[in-house]
Amino acid sequence: MIKTVRKIVIDEAHWRMGRLLKLRLPWLVLGLGVGIAGSVVMSRFEQLLARNISLAFFVPIIVYMSDAVGTQTETIFVRDLAGKRVKFLKYLVKELILGMYMGLVLGAGIGAAAWIWLKSVPIALTVGLAMFLNVAISPLVALGVAEVLFKGKTDPAVGAGPFTTVIQDVISLIIYLLIASLVIWG
Repeated sequence: MIKTVRKIVIDEAHWRMGRLLKLRLPWLVLGLGVGIAGSVVMSRFEQLLARNISLAFFVPIIVYMSDAVGTQTETIFVRDLAGKRVKFLKYLVKELILGMYMGLVLGAGIGAAAWIWLKSVPIALTVGLAMFLNVAISPLVALGVAEVLFKGKTDPAVGAGPFTTVIQDVISLIIYLLIASLVIWG
């Protein structure tokens, strides 16, 4: 009897594990592919980074902060979708305005920190502007992906997080490195 119960519990756990892998792993594999593409994009700015290695110091924080803002937006949006309390356009406008305010604060903060630390106006301007833009647009990316998945009858709680994160990572890198190219190389 105990062996039968144990076998049923183990079989149930394996079934659930397989189902969870099937549900979650494709999004992570897709993220891996887009992440590799992001690495290729970053390699296109090798000369810029080699001449200004201090730009690399800020990549983790630029990427993290835009991801964090997007994750906050997405989590609240998906929760509200489950409660059917969402008017997408109104939600989008509110989050974009909020993103701009947060971008101003965080961009000014990281720009000031970069200037104090490195005493470089171009680096401080690059980092501050990149932070502002990335944080300002991250709600758009987060809401856009979650809404597309929801409208496509895919659970946004499963796919939106990993997919939005990697999309935002690549966008953040592109914006940061393009701004750096414009500010530093003119």
